[in-house]
Amino acid sequence: MSIAGRNAGFFLRFMNFSIVGRRNLKSSLPIKWVRPEKIPCFKPEKSGDLKPLVEVDTRQYPLEFRDSEELKTADETVKRLFTLEYFPRNKTVEVIRATYLDQVKRHQFDNQSPEARVARMTANIRSMQQLMERFPKNVRIKVRLKETIDKRKKLLKFLRTWDYKCFEWILDRLDLIYKPFPPQDVYKRVERKRSLRMLTDKYCEEIINEKIGKYKESLEAQQEEFLEEKIKTLKWIMKEEMDCGLDTSINEDDIKQVQDKLENLRKTRSQKSMSKQ
Repeated sequence: MSIAGRNAGFFLRFMNFSIVGRRNLKSSLPIKWVRPEKIPCFKPEKSGDLKPLVEVDTRQYPLEFRDSEELKTADETVKRLFTLEYFPRNKTVEVIRATYLDQVKRHQFDNQSPEARVARMTANIRSMQQLMERFPKNVRIKVRLKETIDKRKKLLKFLRTWDYKCFEWILDRLDLIYKPFPPQDVYKRVERKRSLRMLTDKYCEEIINEKIGKYKESLEAQQEEFLEEKIKTLKWIMKEEMDCGLDTSINEDDIKQVQDKLENLRKTRSQKSMSKQ
């Protein structure tokens, strides 16, 4: 076998070993990352709709036939045929839209104010969410629903900026939660590598804090002994300086200050031991 062939075989064995080693490698850190469940954008938990679509009595008439004089004197069978039960679903949605609109409109003919537009969008969103539960693979409704949710967010953002009282009032009236768009400079995709790095950093920080806490406890346990030794040392220094006829660098106030600190430390420790008991 030539040198090139031997080198190629060695390279292949090395690559195979490295791949198998990486697959069998298990981290010794007690860190387990589970990918969070992705909530679709059209779900009520993501859109901010606290309540489902309001239920409407199907025995009532559509909007265009409510004031009909002929229906008032018509036969009962005809009246029943003109109820929402026998009309397409869009007629029921129109009645629901009018119900939401009546809750927030400024006057009888209000149709284009921000509150009225939010009410109409809310009716459309909850109606399409109901359809998505029945037909989850309908892409056309899904796209329309996402677009309507984004439009409502923009309109709510406008109200939040320029009329905060109206913004809070409409959220309360329509049972909504405002969930703004995530800022582009803060938002980051959920990735396994980044999440594991963050969990590892958190784990290391907890270990560091734990060790610092233990070291601090050990120093606090030696504090009483240290103060007693300090008092003895200060007294010895003051005595030696007096015996040598020098100006004392330590006076009684310095020693008393350390003694007070020692007494306070003993009091706090006795109180802690009594509270634990």
